[in-house]
Parts: sequence; structure tokens; C-alpha cells
Amino acid sequence: MERLQALAAILSACAEPFAQDAKSAHAAGHLGEAEFNAAAPWLEFRGAAGVLPSVEYTGEFDKLMAKPAPPSSFGLRAIALLEGLSPERLEALARDCAWRNFEIEQRIISRAAPDRDLYFIVSGRVRVTTFSAAGRQVTFRDYGAGEHFGEVAAIDGMPRTADVVGLEPGLLASLPPATLHRLLREQPALAERLLRDFAGLVRRLSERVVDLSTLGVHQRLHAELLRLARDAGVKANRARIDPAPKHADLASQVSTYREQVTRELSLLAKRGVLGKDGRALVVLDVARLQKMVEEVKSGA
Repeated sequence: MERLQALAAILSACAEPFAQDAKSAHAAGHLGEAEFNAAAPWLEFRGAAGVLPSVEYTGEFDKLMAKPAPPSSFGLRAIALLEGLSPERLEALARDCAWRNFEIEQRIISRAAPDRDLYFIVSGRVRVTTFSAAGRQVTFRDYGAGEHFGEVAAIDGMPRTADVVGLEPGLLASLPPATLHRLLREQPALAERLLRDFAGLVRRLSERVVDLSTLGVHQRLHAELLRLARDAGVKANRARIDPAPKHADLASQVSTYREQVTRELSLLAKRGVLGKDGRALVVLDVARLQKMVEEVKSGA
């Protein structure tokens, strides 16, 4: 996304005439809906960067960029949400799904797009993110193989609330909302599993709201590092986060700037809390980091 933002800055001077011409031609009836929708991502991107107002984006450009892939019930066997379904049911679901490959930094879902499918990650990794009106990126969460995303719009039928972009090349299977609703009615165990996922989502978002409201930038970064350490696995009071997160990505997670993250990581390294091992970030003293987070939260 940093490269895309840099590209937006370079193109700012020359994209204005294109944007105005596209809008004028569409309003006058000289540019059809399909052609205007193909141009919309560029207009929307400039709006996200704070250059032009965002236009409604239908998601057609994302569909054109998708690389179709053949159905595979084998690929659905590792999806946690679908655990316990019979091979025959997985075969039927595989036929109902649309299969597509995606690349690094490819946009999979666009904010406010009408797409309502539920997505299963067969392989690869994606990031759920959005941009403020000023162009600052805010990251919600990363998802990997075996997980799913897009369930909110698939359930309530409302527009997407965030963008989803590829972090690593991979394969997706998307299930239409009507098929999902039927599956939930027929499979109570799956419906209960999805409810637990929603409960977890509410808890994570609630915790994040509290952190943003009560903790300073440094403390939010400490809490994020502790979460990453636990996800990576703690052994002998150490955790190896491999690969090390980019400073810009950490900044988008805790709603700050990259420079502040860089300064705080350097300070934690001098205090013996963090270290580097090749491309990995190593938390050298997880207990100390946890104590730092708990002390601040208890006093907040």
C-alpha cells in the first residue's frame, strides 16, 4: 500500500483532467456504465488519498482483475468454519463457490462495494484495512489460510465496511450469501461456530476501542507487540515473530505514524525487551512486556 500511496502522489498533477473528463463524459451519456466503473477505482483511490472525493465503486474492476481457479472440495477441508461437514457437502459447496487466485497488494474487496460473498482463504494471507479521509491507513486484522472473512456483509446485506488486500499470493473460494444462509439453517453446529466468531470480533473491537481511548501511542504499540508475541508462540519467556512486521504496518495497527513506531522499537531494543534475528523480530522478555502493558491498563 505504501507503493500505491507514492504512486498517487506522483500522479496527482496529471490525474485531475482524467477524473473530470470521466465524470463529465459519464454525466453527458458519452461514457457507459461499464467504462465508468472501470475508471472508478482510480477516482476512488485518489479520493482515499485525499485528492478527490470518492465515487461509488461497484467492484467490477476487482472482478476483472481476479484470476479464476477450478473448484476443489479438498481446498475447503482445511477451513475451520466448515469443520465437520461431510465430503459430499463439501463437494456441493465447492461447486457453489467462485474460485480465484490473488496476488500481493491486489485488492480483493473494496469498501462500500455491493459484493456480499463470504470468503474462505484456501492459501495465502490477506489484510482487512481502510483509509481515513486524510489518507492514513488503518489496519483491522490479518487473516491466513483456513480462516474466513466477509461474514458481516454476507449476514446483514449491507455494504462492505473495509478493504481487503492480499499480503501473500493465494487462493480464495467465495460463497454467495443465499447459499450461506441456507447452510446456516441446515447446519446448527456451523451456525454456532459463526456466532462464536462474531462474539470474538465484538470482543476484539471493544478492546481496541478501549485501547485507543485510554492508552498512549507507546502503550498501544506494547499491547500490539504482546499480541503478536502470543500469536507467534511463547517459549521460555521468548517469542519469535517471523517475519518481523513492517514499521508502517505496526503504525496502521495502532493508529500512529511510522516514525513513532521506529523510535519506540529502538527504545525497547535498548532496554533489552526486543531483538533481531535475521528477518525475525524477537521478544526477549515477554513477561516484562506483559507487565508493562498490564501496569498501564490497570492505571488507565
